[in-house]
Amino acid sequence: MVVRKIRREKRTMRFLQPCRLLILGIWLLVLMVLGFTIQLMGTHCQKSPPQILIALRPLPSPSEQTCRPKSHIVFLKTHKTAGSTVLNMLHRYGDRNSLTFALPQKYQFYYPNLFKHQYVKGYYMKPTYDILCHHMRFNLPEVRKLMPADSFYFTILRDPATLAESSFSYYRSVSSAFKKAPNFTEFIAHPSHYYKPGEKGNQHARNFQWFDLGLNPDTPFNESVAKAGVGGIERTFHLVLLSEYFDESMVLLKEELCWDLDDVVTFKLNTREASTPLEKREVERLRAWNALDWYLYVHFNRTFWEKVERFGRERMDTEVRRLRERRQELAEICLEGSNPVRADQIREEGIRPYQFGKLKILGWVVKRDLEPDTRARCVQMVTPELRYKDILDEKQFPGADIAGSDLSQQGSQ
Repeated sequence: MVVRKIRREKRTMRFLQPCRLLILGIWLLVLMVLGFTIQLMGTHCQKSPPQILIALRPLPSPSEQTCRPKSHIVFLKTHKTAGSTVLNMLHRYGDRNSLTFALPQKYQFYYPNLFKHQYVKGYYMKPTYDILCHHMRFNLPEVRKLMPADSFYFTILRDPATLAESSFSYYRSVSSAFKKAPNFTEFIAHPSHYYKPGEKGNQHARNFQWFDLGLNPDTPFNESVAKAGVGGIERTFHLVLLSEYFDESMVLLKEELCWDLDDVVTFKLNTREASTPLEKREVERLRAWNALDWYLYVHFNRTFWEKVERFGRERMDTEVRRLRERRQELAEICLEGSNPVRADQIREEGIRPYQFGKLKILGWVVKRDLEPDTRARCVQMVTPELRYKDILDEKQFPGADIAGSDLSQQGSQ
């Protein structure tokens, strides 16, 4: 009996030993797979950027495969037309892509004089530039001396009635006509009583856009003169945007430049705290007083919507929706609050808007608790034009004195 029991136990041990080895092998395999998986996950986590950086990457553009992005650009920044917001877009794009800017000695090209190529800082060192976009009074022959032949020209216009309201508020202290008027209502009622051609600052008070385009704002209005002026503008500028339809304008511009969606996403810059609503009669009077500007606006309003029709209304609606959704997404990533604030509420000096006269110019507060790369891009999107111009100046002319102490030639939206 004892012998049999011993033999039985030996047979059981011989049977269990391979099972134990098999179980041990399975456990070792499981541990190896688990360890390898953890290692892979750790490597992936180290290499993958934070979620917020992924959200800030440019979205793919359908046009990338069918066209080549333009980098030779002339933007005529007209006054009080949302030009500061457009300028930020150009600053960011040129900055990210290491493009060269034709920069003014200070902040404008000796405005209100007609532009000359000698007004560009360091023009004698560099024959051509990639981007020309700061305030000037347009002068095509001089611009062509600096910009490549394949440059894309565009500008932006605004209804002269609402532009006049903004101009009166902003330039009250520098325009002779505006200073003489006791208030804007009185100026609207009797503009010719206060306005005298050639007096200091009066380019702000009549046919302001016509003047910025290099034309004579005091030319008596007649259809042939107006038509000739518009024809010259149309032959020069590939695209004329409208500030009242800013998002549609950005979509058309993106298409023309073959840029990505993030390239044309902007936050409004250099906006005033408040504006004065106009009555219908006041709108009509201001349009009549600025008859050349009104003719200009009506013409390019029509051509703008013709371009939209060719682009496709349904497609435009889709693209505008994408643009607004992306702007909202970036606002939630970047900004404290959904509305711009007064300058005294912005602690960062580099993004605090310049205050001109008694007006309250608004800006944005950028969140502090962001990844460094993300925050840098967010700050770029809200950097005012004067500060960004100095940043570009420092990059293009390292070690040189920056013309930032005199803000008399300030930029304005």
